Order: sequence, then structure tokens, then C-alpha cells
Amino acid sequence: MDKSIKPVDLDDFDRKIIAALVADGRMTVTDLARTVGLSKTPCQVRLRRLIDGGVITGFCATIDPVRLGLDHVAFTEVKLSDTREKSLEEFNSAVRRIAEVEECHMIASSFDYLLKVRTADIRRYRIVLGEKISALPHVESTSTFVAMETVKDRGV
Repeated sequence: MDKSIKPVDLDDFDRKIIAALVADGRMTVTDLARTVGLSKTPCQVRLRRLIDGGVITGFCATIDPVRLGLDHVAFTEVKLSDTREKSLEEFNSAVRRIAEVEECHMIASSFDYLLKVRTADIRRYRIVLGEKISALPHVESTSTFVAMETVKDRGV
């Protein structure tokens, strides 16, 4: 995360706009304005400011991965052999190219990264782990935790 990025000052209307769009990103500006208690033009101005300011970074469809046959979730701890900045950048760049890795977080722990990996089944996960994750730059070791059930997953 870029430390030079400062949080944006948001008022109650901005927060209401964000909450409404998180709940329904396909909402029309007219419906959004009605929902948050503004007229259409001020709502459009605020929405544009939130988009231009990088608070709202995009709109996308939320997919049910189980319906796509991707119901195997594993969390993979990754320990690197080298944690100098160049090595971290190489790892970060390479892990972004693995489609099965939904999330990647640098962790302050006895390991360096925690990955959320989604595949069709354990066999496919084993292939992704062996051929993709373990082959990432500077990977020294991995450890896997398989999710038995997803209790909460907002995707936010």
C-alpha cells in the first residue's frame, strides 16, 4: 500500500452513496439520489468526485464461485528465502499473474505472505501449489490450510 495516499474526508452523504453502491452497484443515479436523500445533480457531482478521487475504483459483477465449480478454498502461508525490497517486488509482481490466487497479503508473522487460493478441488489446488505458487520467485516454503466452510465472505 502506498503510504503517501491520504484518507479522503467523507461526509454522511458520501458514506450513504458508498453504502448504497456496495449494496447495488447497478443502481441508477436517480435511484441513488433518492436513496441517499439528494437531488440528482448534487448526487452525480458527489459520485463523480468519489470516482475521480479514487474512493470508488470501479463497478463489477459479484460472481458465485460455487456455481462456476470453484468451491475449494485454501489459505497458503508463504515464507520467502529473501525479503529485501527487490525480492518482495519480484514476488508481488509474479503472484498477481496467478489467476487462482484471489488475495495476497504481506503478513507480519513467522511467514511472509498469506494467499487465498480458489480452485475446483484439492487435486487442482495441488497442481497450482506445485507448479505456480512454489515456483514464484524466492519461495522457500509453503503451508496450506483448507477451508471447510465459508461463514462470511464480503469480497470487499
